[in-house]
Amino acid sequence: MSKGTLFDKVWDLHTVSTLPSGQTQLFIGLHLIHEVTSPQAFAMLRERGLNVMFPERTIATVDHIVPTDNQARPFADDLAEEMMQALERNTQDTGITFYGIGSGNQGVVHVIAPEQGLTQPGMTIACGDSHTSTHGAFGAIAVGIGTSQVRDVLASQTLALSKLKVRKIEVNGTLPTGVYAKDVILHIIRTLGVTGGVGYAYEYAGTTFERMSMEERMTICNMSIEGGARCGYINPDEVTFEYLKGRDFAPKEIDWDQAVEWWTSLRSDADAEYDDVVVFDAAEIPPTVTWGITPGQGIAVNQAVPMPNALPENERSIAEEAYRYMDLQPGEPIAGTKVDVCFIGSCTNGRISDLREAAKIAKDRHVAEGVKAFVVPGSERVKQQAEAEGLDKIFQAAGFEWREPGCSMCLAMNPDKLVGRQISASSSNRNFKGRQGSASGRTLLMSPAMVAAAAVTGQVADVRELL
Repeated sequence: MSKGTLFDKVWDLHTVSTLPSGQTQLFIGLHLIHEVTSPQAFAMLRERGLNVMFPERTIATVDHIVPTDNQARPFADDLAEEMMQALERNTQDTGITFYGIGSGNQGVVHVIAPEQGLTQPGMTIACGDSHTSTHGAFGAIAVGIGTSQVRDVLASQTLALSKLKVRKIEVNGTLPTGVYAKDVILHIIRTLGVTGGVGYAYEYAGTTFERMSMEERMTICNMSIEGGARCGYINPDEVTFEYLKGRDFAPKEIDWDQAVEWWTSLRSDADAEYDDVVVFDAAEIPPTVTWGITPGQGIAVNQAVPMPNALPENERSIAEEAYRYMDLQPGEPIAGTKVDVCFIGSCTNGRISDLREAAKIAKDRHVAEGVKAFVVPGSERVKQQAEAEGLDKIFQAAGFEWREPGCSMCLAMNPDKLVGRQISASSSNRNFKGRQGSASGRTLLMSPAMVAAAAVTGQVADVRELL
């Protein structure tokens, strides 16, 4: 097993006890909740006559079901309105802080916690959402949990978890022009597989990640779960500290210096032992597009859909399924594939830097005829900043719709859905069958800049040709 890694240090610091099952009872420093996975958890507490143990350690927002066009209450969707009211009632009854629409702090849960400084190095973080791994970018152990575990954290502020192995994923060098954090993580998942990380925490290391901004690092850690890992993290450094300094919940004055000293001590030791190490060269990573029905079915934008006999034998059956579902032919170039909808947003790529990169491509161009393109900021703060920079005007002039914050078409538990066999160029994190709201809709994952390139050309396009 690993030794001397940040994962080992944070795990040990938060261990309450070892359970008879052999699992660890782990204290959870920060609990994030939203409207979808929390109502049943609160109901379970009431059935058992239990209280929320540490309401000050739980933060709530609404993101999955909120409309991004018309947010007037009551919502047009009765179920969405019911879920919204349940969260409002549950947080009011228990004293949990709730960031609702119009608060100035509402947004996708994995966007608002980092931007407010709630997410900090050395924390254990849990949320009833798969992409909680996002917060590992700060040097935290952050895991997605199910509804019954949401109940457990509310009632006890602890979780029963089995300790993970640690794989170090090292990427070194400078990324080529037109290659972004999204391409890096898609390339890693493509190489290691969607189940390659099962039983692991991923530690991302190397000069490539060291040069990335915090928002780029969040994109990387966000999709750890898509590679099968339970969580992913990056050791905290000066980039981390600079991002956090001055944020709402970050330590202040003398506490700041003490915090930085402690955070630094949590970094993986120089002689840390890992269960596995994988190394990549940044120069070899291309702009990447998924062609199939898992995030691991990705190729370079200038490559063709793979032939079955070019794939490992254990991947051929799902490839055959993907060919049929996506209506793509083996050997067919992915570039030039027509798109119907282009979505920029999500907890993976809905931050201000993502919008800036997409706006560079949209500027002085226009969305192709017949294409619906829209931009959904990850939070109210991101929206405000983007508008202050004039990004909304750039997108609107180019024919994109400018929306309100929310999860939107990432999972389509709201009015933003594909229709029929529409094909989407999406900056989100999953391309599963039916993921974007239509049982037969098709999703191509790519970076926000690549989505913008698809929007203005009407097809999958190499962003390098537009830069």
